[in-house]
Amino acid sequence: MYTRFADIYDALTHDIHYSRWADYLQSAFLKFGVEPKLILELGCGTGSMAIELSKRNYEVIALDSSADMLTRAYNKALENDVDILFLNQDMRDFELYGTVDIIICLLDSLNYITSLEEVKKIFRLVNNYLNPGGLFIFDINSAYKLSHTLGNEVFYELGEEISWIWKNTYDPKREITTFDLTFFVKQKNGLYERFDEIHEEKVYYSQQLIEALECNNLKLLGEYGDLTFNRPRADEERIFFIAQKA
Repeated sequence: MYTRFADIYDALTHDIHYSRWADYLQSAFLKFGVEPKLILELGCGTGSMAIELSKRNYEVIALDSSADMLTRAYNKALENDVDILFLNQDMRDFELYGTVDIIICLLDSLNYITSLEEVKKIFRLVNNYLNPGGLFIFDINSAYKLSHTLGNEVFYELGEEISWIWKNTYDPKREITTFDLTFFVKQKNGLYERFDEIHEEKVYYSQQLIEALECNNLKLLGEYGDLTFNRPRADEERIFFIAQKA
């Protein structure tokens, strides 16, 4: 997964306003009285969030399981003249040499972990590497979004350089949405190359995540609607969780 996807990921996520996400993170730091120096990002992808934070004078460690994603992230960091430590590690069993002030896991990366036991393992590692009083901030695609907005729907986009078809299937028993993605990417000779990807995202409910946090000594400070500090609506599509290590 992500081998070819890394080549076009940034084009597909052009609508993500990383500066706005970074503003939200900084608002959370201020709201909960934390002044971090060192931030760890789990599932950093092509590094856009890590780069934005580094530009704001935070020290950043960013890890991802995809070497292709990290190659693009490293090159982008060079282009932006920022110094980030990139690690090719899986968030389910990552290792650091020390602790950090903040850990983030954004853009529904946690939904890609399709086992609650593995989510708990990640939270256990978060507790292990987070300084006392440090914050753990993550978001998920909500059950509503995965089952209603995305589930059993077809999306597409036709572009000059990249065209794609995104067919989704929601399995109510497993509570998993499968994304069947087909891309057509223009080559230098003017022809288009086709390649396919299959991704899965798992539904998680608030109580499951809160219990997983609590059993790993992480106290939930708040559960919020998309980039706000308001309670999530019933039809909220993205939900943020902010927890703190005791």
